[in-house]
Amino acid sequence: MKISLAQINPTVGDLNYNYKLIVKHAIIAEKNEAEVLITPELSICGYPPEDLLLNDEFIEKCNYFINKIAIKFPRLKIIIGHPRKYKGLLFNSASLLFKGKIQKTYDKKILPNYGVFDEKRYFNSGQKSVTFNHKGKKFGLLICEDIWTPGPAEELSKKNVDYIICINASPYEINKAEMRVHEIQKRISRLGAIQLIYVNMVGGQDELLFDGLSFITHPNIDESNRNVYFSSRQFLTLNATLDLTLDLGKSVIEKYDKFPFHRAPSSSHLYLAGNGPKQCLIYNLLNGLILATKDYIEKNSIKNILIGLSGGIDSAVVLFIASKAIKKENITAIMMPSVFTSKDSLEDAKTLARNLEVTYKVTTIEPLMKSFNKSLDKDFKGLKKDITEENIQARIRGVLLMAYANKFNGMVLATGNKSEVAVGYSTIYGDMVGGFSVLKDVPKTLVYKIANEINYNQIIIPNRIITRPPSAELSENQTDQDSLPNYDVLDGIIDLYIDKNYSAKMIIKKGFSAQVVKKVVRLIENNEFKRRQSAPGPKVTHKAFGKDRRYPITSKYKP
Repeated sequence: MKISLAQINPTVGDLNYNYKLIVKHAIIAEKNEAEVLITPELSICGYPPEDLLLNDEFIEKCNYFINKIAIKFPRLKIIIGHPRKYKGLLFNSASLLFKGKIQKTYDKKILPNYGVFDEKRYFNSGQKSVTFNHKGKKFGLLICEDIWTPGPAEELSKKNVDYIICINASPYEINKAEMRVHEIQKRISRLGAIQLIYVNMVGGQDELLFDGLSFITHPNIDESNRNVYFSSRQFLTLNATLDLTLDLGKSVIEKYDKFPFHRAPSSSHLYLAGNGPKQCLIYNLLNGLILATKDYIEKNSIKNILIGLSGGIDSAVVLFIASKAIKKENITAIMMPSVFTSKDSLEDAKTLARNLEVTYKVTTIEPLMKSFNKSLDKDFKGLKKDITEENIQARIRGVLLMAYANKFNGMVLATGNKSEVAVGYSTIYGDMVGGFSVLKDVPKTLVYKIANEINYNQIIIPNRIITRPPSAELSENQTDQDSLPNYDVLDGIIDLYIDKNYSAKMIIKKGFSAQVVKKVVRLIENNEFKRRQSAPGPKVTHKAFGKDRRYPITSKYKP
């Protein structure tokens, strides 16, 4: 009994493209003699479609393409995710296509409404379990959140199903992959000898990133055993055809659309059938960021990329990611030195651009700085230079970058990281400009680890960029630690306060300096207005700024 798992990357709203993508995988499935093809949650329209779901014509077009697929492949049983309107109510559904039509439809029962999820805004909860038979085996259908919450899987167990098919649009988070597999296995093991077939979406969609990692549990697994029948790689579009009658996925036929972006993975970087996930956090994170950037660029039909290259680690990592996401001839790195820019920064930026073979320009901002100073000299007379003059430098650079983007039909990639975004260590309308912020949810300490991963096989990022103290170079001998605590300390506080929702008092009890904690918390709360105006970026931690953390700009509450 052969099944085909389509770990695909649909584009939200591009129904014709998604139709062709599913057709492509149906052809692969038939070629490999599969009898069942399984696609992810809302595969026909992409996830999350958000307010597109409020358009009745959009729902009708989804239905049109689903029926078109059913007619095209009458002998193949296809599980497809789609929005469905029934008796005036909208559902997040999974339908079984066979013999030229929809045979059965399951409506998602558990609608997530936390973090980045907002499904209760659009969908109604399903009420009934759905099963179907194939070659003497009984299959039950679930959708994403249904497998995490007690109830839906237990109801299928009572119906004596042999397999549960769960289609998903489960976003990526650092460290989530192994937890996802293990926790779901624990849930399934309590239901007896039921196998779970878990198919997840892959790809970037604005601030969300889907990692794939589809898998099938072993039929006789117990809670202490992490073995799986089959597990796919992360961040790859693929089709895996398996014979469920054979042991431990020995007959897996995998067809990849795209291979890993950043170097060929060693065995320590793979998710191996029979061994469960062997986590390489930074390797997977880097490839996820590349995929998120690539999809944002391609799905928004962006032709050219502009990056302000400073000689620092953040812009270096962003430039590398861009070089893997788009053709190098479409990338322009611009160094905009001032009187405060060090010789080291100039040398390292040039070396990095040469290593990555991208277009490199040097445009000094000193004449523009003098012009600004002259214009403001009368009004600022008698006042000391301060952050005002520093911010002017950053805003000059922002204006130049946007001018290049406008003139050459491109988009600026912002280079700020989560640590800076959290405490406002960035200039609004300055270094925050851009259409996509690649490192927006990546703490500074992880940026360093990513840089070392980039240099795994060869020195691409000059070592001095990684080893020297970070600096915005907006004033003489400036370093980040003039204004901020050490990044290990800062990131530890941010993780506890944002991701784990600890109070300042709880963080202080963990051993952090009370003075430092209070300062960091105050900075986080005071800079919400900046974050609201920042570019979107991929969520990779447990709680990202934006959809994940919705905090009022105007608030008198002081934590």
